[in-house]
Amino acid sequence: MPVQRHGIRDVELLERVVRFVFDNTGNTFSAKSVADYFKSQNRRIDLNTVYNYLNALESAFIIYRIPRFDLRGKEILKTNEKYFAGDQSLLYALMGFRDRLISGVLENIVMLELKRRGYRVFVGKLDQKEIDFVAEKQDQKIYVQVAYLLADTNTIEREFAPLLSVRDNFPKFVVTMDENWHDHIEGIRHMHMAEFLLAEDF
Repeated sequence: MPVQRHGIRDVELLERVVRFVFDNTGNTFSAKSVADYFKSQNRRIDLNTVYNYLNALESAFIIYRIPRFDLRGKEILKTNEKYFAGDQSLLYALMGFRDRLISGVLENIVMLELKRRGYRVFVGKLDQKEIDFVAEKQDQKIYVQVAYLLADTNTIEREFAPLLSVRDNFPKFVVTMDENWHDHIEGIRHMHMAEFLLAEDF
């Protein structure tokens, strides 16, 4: 347990940090964002404590930290990572079921599947656009956008546009829960979540 291993005394504060992370699953944020949130709640916590708590949770596989990768500059960025639950059942156990978390939970499922398949996983940054996941394994690379439903043309454009901006020949996917939407756009494959999880290879 991270509490004993890392000598954490304020267990209640640690739980609040976990709740913040789970409540922001699928969103980029920094340790400063966490500290600022607690400050807004009249609860002070310094940055070192936030880093220590996040590192403790990560070392216990309660959360995964997914760094951002600048596709233009070919470098890992040190701010605004994404954090995900080590198992989404932990998220539901602590937070209960909340409709607004569905997109983050779907991202969580895809991230865990990519890691299970041996990929190194990053959040992609391309100029002002974000790609949910850039996954690398040896000489392989795939790009994945995750959404709940492609409900309208604005959503379709938002999910496909970042992938259309990537000018290479590696596989690109938009993964959703749509049952009746099967179009591929300019080589970018749309897949139902179940199809993606059951695919033998990408």
